[in-house]
Amino acid sequence: MTLPYMLIAFQKFNYSKGLFSSDWIGFKNFDFFFQSSRAGMVTWNTIKLNFLFVLFGTLMAIVMAILLNEARKMIFKRLAQSVFLFPHFLSWVIVSYMLYGMFSADYGIVNKIIAAFGGDPVNWYSSPGPWTWILVMMSVWKETGMTTVIYLAAISAMDESLYEAARMDGANRWQQIRSITIPLLIPTVSILTLLAIGKIFYADFGMIYAIIGDNGLLYPTTDVIDTFVFRTMRNIDPSQAMAVGLYQSVVGFVLVLAFNWIAKKINPENAVF
Repeated sequence: MTLPYMLIAFQKFNYSKGLFSSDWIGFKNFDFFFQSSRAGMVTWNTIKLNFLFVLFGTLMAIVMAILLNEARKMIFKRLAQSVFLFPHFLSWVIVSYMLYGMFSADYGIVNKIIAAFGGDPVNWYSSPGPWTWILVMMSVWKETGMTTVIYLAAISAMDESLYEAARMDGANRWQQIRSITIPLLIPTVSILTLLAIGKIFYADFGMIYAIIGDNGLLYPTTDVIDTFVFRTMRNIDPSQAMAVGLYQSVVGFVLVLAFNWIAKKINPENAVF
């Protein structure tokens, strides 16, 4: 969000008057969001989904990076990296069709498996409950490969003499990972986590809108601030959408400062600045 366009958040923006001539209305644009019955729900969904994305994405990436580093055959390591990275380059539109093929009520693979075991088919696209975990699963599957590469690069750059000294002292592979690899990986994890915290009020709009679309039945667990803003811009007023965007940016900035301060207090090397 560039500085001049932040003005729109405090205006009743008129396309004919332009950015600097539209009427100034102060904080009234923020009222529509904070007084909306959906404000609490979309804020909670945004924080919940992003927290789960970061938590499971980070844990999975660390585990995968350590396992790849332990692989002895280079051809296996290269092949595994390619397999893990491949989903990252798929668009969310393609992924949404793959999901529909899995969860379609009529011919989805999941319902066929349920029916094969004598269960009743589930209408997934009208049942909001499971979609938090479906979105987490797809986010981890698609995006963890790129984070794994970053962690693997950090592990590869670690001083080999530390491992040699540990082996001379009789440390096995698990002890080396626990005492050397994981502690030395913490600064990289901290930096990536801090950057993710800065975006915790920004859900992955491309993923959620491609998969969920305008399916109001799934809004209780999948509607986030970004999709709420999108519908606002499409149906009501760009000034109100910009106000919500400014709210996201300010909160994200404050969270980065707060968590960076905490990281610096714990260990200055783990802080971003």
